[in-house]
This record gives sequence, structure tokens and C-alpha cells, in this order.
Amino acid sequence: MEIIARLANLPGALPGACAQGLIWGIMAIGVYLTYRILDVADLTVDGSIATGGAVAAMLIIGGCDVWVAMLVAVLAGMLAGLVTGLFHTACGIPAILAGILTQIALWSINLRIMGKSNIPLLKTKTIFSSFVEVTGLKSSQASGLIGIIIAVVIIVALYWFFGTEIGSALRATGNNEDMIRALGVNTKMTKMIALMLSNGLVGLSGGLVCQSQKYADIGMGTGAIVIGLAAIVIGDVLMGKFRSFGSRLASAIVGSIVYFLIRAVVLQLGMDANDMKLLSAIIVALALCIPVSLNKYRVKRAYSEGGEKNA
Repeated sequence: MEIIARLANLPGALPGACAQGLIWGIMAIGVYLTYRILDVADLTVDGSIATGGAVAAMLIIGGCDVWVAMLVAVLAGMLAGLVTGLFHTACGIPAILAGILTQIALWSINLRIMGKSNIPLLKTKTIFSSFVEVTGLKSSQASGLIGIIIAVVIIVALYWFFGTEIGSALRATGNNEDMIRALGVNTKMTKMIALMLSNGLVGLSGGLVCQSQKYADIGMGTGAIVIGLAAIVIGDVLMGKFRSFGSRLASAIVGSIVYFLIRAVVLQLGMDANDMKLLSAIIVALALCIPVSLNKYRVKRAYSEGGEKNA
């Protein structure tokens, strides 16, 4: 009976889960740029999303316009990506280690920015509260609508950018770095641009997340890279048949929404919130393993069927 009662409350939790999925989906797009295009899992994300949230929160409570605060959050994320890029390209540090070093440094920097581990925004005017006042929508509906608008703008802008000469060089760097370097492209610069662009989006997501949840926290980025990878993998599984670049970017948003819907369901069923990181790891592992296992099964079945026909 308890489970039935919990499931009865589930529809009320789904709009909020979708809104969270849209906001965190912006971070997932940032992760997509490095993970799929550069073929690097940039661990700076765990720190830069908190940096975006910390910068936005401090500016907002200081009376700064929310849109200006969001812009500065993007710039702060881009600066974090620049540091990782310099570690990797100028210092020759492997990309994954460069991300870890920046992430560790950002923990202390974020504490310096906020002055303490948590900054509440309960009585502060945010993007979402302003939108609610203007439209009269519920908070979850306003968050979802803003998330959709920002996500569409980002996908359109990135689709245009990666069609330019610089964007094409960036994509080519991830596909075949030696070839594109032989053509005279400075691959160190393209890597830095990708890392800055990626972490700029992550910083934007952090600024939106802190306003949505009404507080900025030093630990809000813990496990963010896992959430981003889960969104990308889930999106690939659901939208793998769509091959255009725009649809691939959109798949990260779709995957993020599905991830947060799964999260909402398991929380409603009584799962401890502290176990969500474990659930995220399991979702990523299954989403990565199942397609590989299915492909092996199809190949094995094709060989066996071919052998029977030849016999």
C-alpha cells in the first residue's frame, strides 16, 4: 500500500523532474562537446558547474541583474576551461589529469568566492521567480519553459558554429588530430576553444541550477560528470538512429530529461537520496554495456545464420 501511495504522488513530481532535466541538459551538451567531439572526459565539469553557481549567486544577492550574473557565470566557466586547456596543451599534462587538477583547485576557489559552503537565494529575485511573476505559471512550468528556450538557442548556435571553418576544424581535431595538424591547423588552439566552450555551457548550467534550487552549494557539482555522461549515453540509445549533428546535441537534452525522470521515479519509490550517485553509475554502466552486448549478439547470430545457409 505504501508503494501505491508513493506512485500516486509521482505525477506531481514529473514536471519538476523534466525542468531539472532541461537545465542539467545544458551541462550535458557541454560534456558532449569534449566527450564526443574531443574524445576526452573533462573532469573540470564537477568544479566549473559549482563555479558558475557560486559566481551567479554572489552577483545576484549583491543586487546585480540576473542576466548579467548568468553572463559572468559563463565567463567564469570558460576561464576554468582555459586553465584546463593550458595545463593540457602548454604543460603537456594528459587531458583527464588536467581536468582533475583544475577541479581540485576550483573547490578552494569556489569557497573563496562564496565565503562559506552554502549561499541561500530564498528571498532573492531570480530568472525563474521573475518569469513566474510575469506569466503566472507554476515554478516547475516556468523552469521548464526557460530551460526549453535556452536549450533551443544553444543547440541552434552550436549547430551554426560547428558549420563554420573554426567549428569544422574543432570537430576534425577530435576525429583525426594528426591529419588536421598536417593540414596546418593549430590543434592546441582548437582544444582550448572546445574546453572553454564546453565549460562555459557548464557554468551557464550551474548558474541556472542554483537559481532553480534556490541556493548555491560547494558540493553541487559532485558527480556532475557522471550525470552528463549518463545523459549522453541514454540520449544515444534513444536517438541513435538520428545522425545529424543537431539531433546529437538534442539527444543530450533528451537523455538528461529521461535520467531525471528515472531519478524522480526511484526517489518516489523510497530510494535513499544518498544512493543516487550509485544509481547514476549503474545507469551509465548499463547504457554502455547493453548496446555492445546486443551488437555482439547480432554479429554472432549473423555468423551462425550464414553458416547454416552455407551448409
